[in-house]
Amino acid sequence: MDKINILWVDDEIDLLKPHILFLEKKNYEVTTCNNGLDAITIFEENNFDIVFLDENMPGMSGLETLSEMKEKKSSIPMIMITKSEEEFIMEEAIGSKIADYLIKPVNPNQILLSLKKNLDHSRLISQKTTLDYQKEFRKITMEMAQVNSYDDWIEMYKKLIFWELELENIDDQSMVEILESQKAEANSQFGKFIERNYEDWFAPKADKPVQSHTLFKELVVPELKKKDRPVLFVVIDNLRYDQWKAFENVVGNYYKLEKEVPYYSILPTATQYARNAIFSGLMPLEMEKQFPQYWKNDPEEGGKNLFEAEFLTAQLKRLGLNIKQDYFKITNLAGGKKLVEGFKALKNNDLVTVVYNFVDMLSHAKTEMDVVKELASDDKAYRSLTLSWFKNSPLLEIIQQAQKMGFKLILTTDHGTINVKNPSKVVGDKNTSLNLRYKTGRSLTYEQKDVYAEKEPKNIGLPSINMSSSYIFAKNDLFLAYVNNYNHYASYYKNTYQHGGISLEEMIIPFLIFSPK
Repeated sequence: MDKINILWVDDEIDLLKPHILFLEKKNYEVTTCNNGLDAITIFEENNFDIVFLDENMPGMSGLETLSEMKEKKSSIPMIMITKSEEEFIMEEAIGSKIADYLIKPVNPNQILLSLKKNLDHSRLISQKTTLDYQKEFRKITMEMAQVNSYDDWIEMYKKLIFWELELENIDDQSMVEILESQKAEANSQFGKFIERNYEDWFAPKADKPVQSHTLFKELVVPELKKKDRPVLFVVIDNLRYDQWKAFENVVGNYYKLEKEVPYYSILPTATQYARNAIFSGLMPLEMEKQFPQYWKNDPEEGGKNLFEAEFLTAQLKRLGLNIKQDYFKITNLAGGKKLVEGFKALKNNDLVTVVYNFVDMLSHAKTEMDVVKELASDDKAYRSLTLSWFKNSPLLEIIQQAQKMGFKLILTTDHGTINVKNPSKVVGDKNTSLNLRYKTGRSLTYEQKDVYAEKEPKNIGLPSINMSSSYIFAKNDLFLAYVNNYNHYASYYKNTYQHGGISLEEMIIPFLIFSPK
């Protein structure tokens, strides 16, 4: 292993000989200098891994030397060492992006700790994370065999996401692969759990989780009834739980999390079904019966989500809530900016509902556009892309304005999405729906082990296109491909993000309540 090269700049460098000998015994190479001017020349002409810099030197001060060095090589970590504990010096040094700040007198172990923290940080964290996950792996495997309730599955999924986020920045790719296989096994078991239990959730007085059609009544209405603050209700289309965790800290700059309740999307985990269910407070079969003018079945022409505002108004009326409210659907950048400009006019509202479609557009764009395929090539990249979008989106500006105006924030989604890897053959007639993770129609032929099939759609609150219609929902990371032109579709849709079927990623999704900071 190559030696670590240190530049140590101090006008009393001779007094630090014991420290330097200590570091040299630990296999560090130390170059010394007693003034800032010479240090800049040495720094420019050599390659150092890290710099120790005395703040209080005659002539060119430590802060001035730091500024010059940062201009020449900004990526090299620099540790400021000073006798002074004055706050303004600390603030100025930290503002100059120093890596650490030590107060004299320093002992050799302090120096060693600072070196490890700045140079070995990633390696040490990687090693500890790997060891921790290795211990947890066995525990998760044992727990997975015993999971048998919807609450247990929420906790299991949260645990898997925690480790996925912990492992994403380590160097040990084998650990990431082990977690991926554990997630795949979890999805296999989860698919069986849904197949056994989903229909029971629609029986009278059933023990069931919060789902799309009960979400508003059970979790949003209690916040509206408090009447302590106006509510901004944001539904980000197609947002997975891990994507939410990617930008949680950004929201945390403006809002304090009060309550987190992951809930279950209904099947199919598709916008037409799940989001309409949120706003209507009804299952699709009930929507078709009560609001035939608003509901369209899969094969019918026209938009399937054109009447969310009307559904919401009807639900509020049914629940006896006479409140001042507005609904906005943002489908492009211009629409987002327009709402930012007009948001102050909504200060007297009790409820402002915003549906933000970007994540859905992104996931579909991944299918169509090679550049997006590269930017979101896996879940880690997909999270990164989501974070980048959110930090630069009008939605963040809307949230910032809402915080200043004292709004409570409720943030959720209608369903998640999964990166599909393997095709499963299906045959249907010309009226069969086109979605890759679910199909509805008559005379469907499919691989039974790959899907959850529901031959009586009314048993799970879904409408039938005709008397003999059934639904099938893909499990695991499968996508449904027609036998005609099978190889083309199998190749074209592999490693794209799809939704509509059964997976932890699609069904267990975030619901969050915040108060302004």
